[in-house]
Order: sequence, then C-alpha cells, then structure tokens
Amino acid sequence: MNLHRIAVVAYKEWREIVRDRLFFALAFIVPSLLMLLFGYGLSLDVENIPLAVVDYDQSVQSRDYAHRFTDSRYFEFYGYGQHEEALRKLVVNNTLRAVVVIPPQFGARLASGHPAEAQTWIDGTFPFRALTAKGYVTAINAAATLDHMATWLGNANGVPAASVRALLQPVRLETRYLYNQEVKSIWSIAPKLIMVILMLSPPFLTALGVVREKESGAIYNVYASTLSRGEYLVGKLTPYVGISIINAMLLTAMALLLFGAPFKGNPLLFMLATVLYVICTTGIGLLVSVLVNTQVAAMVGTAIVTVVPAVLYSGMIIPIPSLSAEAALIAHLLPGMYYADIATGSFLKGAGLAALWQDLLILALYAAALFTAGFLGFHKRPAN
Repeated sequence: MNLHRIAVVAYKEWREIVRDRLFFALAFIVPSLLMLLFGYGLSLDVENIPLAVVDYDQSVQSRDYAHRFTDSRYFEFYGYGQHEEALRKLVVNNTLRAVVVIPPQFGARLASGHPAEAQTWIDGTFPFRALTAKGYVTAINAAATLDHMATWLGNANGVPAASVRALLQPVRLETRYLYNQEVKSIWSIAPKLIMVILMLSPPFLTALGVVREKESGAIYNVYASTLSRGEYLVGKLTPYVGISIINAMLLTAMALLLFGAPFKGNPLLFMLATVLYVICTTGIGLLVSVLVNTQVAAMVGTAIVTVVPAVLYSGMIIPIPSLSAEAALIAHLLPGMYYADIATGSFLKGAGLAALWQDLLILALYAAALFTAGFLGFHKRPAN
C-alpha cells in the first residue's frame, strides 16, 4: 500500500466531513447528545415512589407503622388521605404510585396480641417497578412485625426487646454489594452507553460516507484511478475511526465526570479495547455500504444491524444469562457483548488483561473479519 495515497484519500474525506455541517454535527455532536439523553433518561433505580396513607385508626401503632413508609428513602410521602376513593383518583392520573390503607382497630388488635391487617396498593402499569416496590413494602412490613413481636413478648415476659428480637431472628443476613456498593444504576449504565453509542455512530458515519459517493457519482473517479481497493478503503475509513476514538474519549469523560461512574481498571487496556471496538463498528458500516446504493437504504440497513443488537443482545438492559439459548447465541456472535464486558470490567471491577484477554482477542478477530468482508465485497468497477 502507498501511504501517500492513503493520506490523500483520508484528507479528502476529512474535508468532505468538515464542509457538510449536518454530517459534521452527526459526527461530533450527536454521540455526546445521546450520552446526555440516555444517561439522564435511562435509570433502573426505583426510588422516591409517590405514596399516600389512609389511616382510619389514628392510633399510636398506626402512626408508627405509617412512619416506616414515609421515612423510607424509597417512598416520597404525599400526605394523608381522608378516604380511599380520593386517593384512587390520584393513582389513576399517575400522581400516586402507592397507597397504604390502615383499617380501624389496627392498634387495638396489635395491643391485644392479635394479628392486624393493612392494605397496600401499588400501580402495576410498570411491572418491574411494581415488583421492586412490592419488595420494599414486604421488607418494611417484616421489620415492623419483628419489632412489634419483640416489644410485645418482651413486655409480657419482663425481658428487653433486644433479647427477644435476637431469639426471633437467630440468623441475621447481611448483604454486601461488590463493585457497586451504592447500587447506582447509572454506574453500570454509563459504561454500557459508551458501547451502545459507539455501535450506532461509527457505522452510520461510514455507511453514509461511502454510499454518498455512489449517489453523487464520485465513486467513478475511484474506479478510474490507480488507487487499489485497500488504499481507498483504509483512507476512507481512517477519518471515521479517528472521529469515533475522539468521541469515545469524550463519552468516557462524561461517564466519569458527569455521571460519577468510577474507573478502576487499566486506562491503556480500555483504550486498546475501544480502538478495536471502533474498528469493528466501522467495519459494520463498511459492509452495509457495500451492499446498498442509496443513503436512505444505508441508514435503514445500519439501524437494523446496530440498534437492536446494541440494546437487546449486549447485556445493556437484560443480562446475557437471562436470555434464551437462541438469544444468547446471537449475543455471542456480535461484538457489543464483548466490549460491554470490557467496559464494565474496566470501570467497576478493575479487571485486567488476565480477565479480559479473550474479549480483546474476539474483538480483534471480529475487526479483521469485518474489514476483510468489506474489502472482498468492494470492487473497483461499477456494479452491473
């Protein structure tokens, strides 16, 4: 290959990108904008659930029970309601997501040693959030039950409530979260957003950059020139790889500085993986551009082969072990999953080369295979 020819093609492509303001914005502004939109809009944390209480009993015990919900960081207390129907309307119009109803004689039954009942409404229109909210309610109720039993039995037998509580709960379970001690979803989402955006942007840029020459007829200059296929493709792709690496650095900085995600791994290893991944995704755009002849077809084709795999088959939202056998097979055939593992390992787990070398090797093989497929598919002659 002639390096001078490659540099000329790369410079020409860079000039084309700079001249086209829309394309320039697509190259440099859209990736950061997507990071902002997804980073702030996509959260799996279930907190500050709007909650109200209907207390028909108005006893010390009922107020103490209600306080356990209103004092929790998982619920945002909207106040007490006089009756259920008024709060039902607030649930219908999405003002409230949960309601606790405490019936009459709640405190009297507890004081007499009888079981008491309480009711909780949870908006089930968002199943994941509803199940999580149910878990919060169950945990709060279990803690209230244990405290009441310990107090009641302690008073009845003249022993401290703490001693009774230890007898009622002989095995205490203490959970510790590894790698994400505060269980913040953005810490896990931000590194994977880098994977998603780098799966979307480079293929779009590459596919449009090659196909627009077909539409404008400029590709015939390449057919008539002495450029080899390799020189043209390397020169054509170099600006897009460079742009995508710059975007990757900006996205990483946003994940660290804007969303507060920790980085515990090796920066050089992560950068190497990012370069390989960018070459992979740029190769996807090259392969699409070989198969289509219009920019509209390039956009549609690129969207099909990048958006769905990046979101559903990479571990972004659904863990790979939770997928069906067929879906897991698809995930293992795509590069997003491997880079997502590297990003998560580098940011949260501090994983090194010993743990990530297989993912790196697969990305390298994937990059070589995609470029080879694009090289073989591109011919220096007009399509018949």
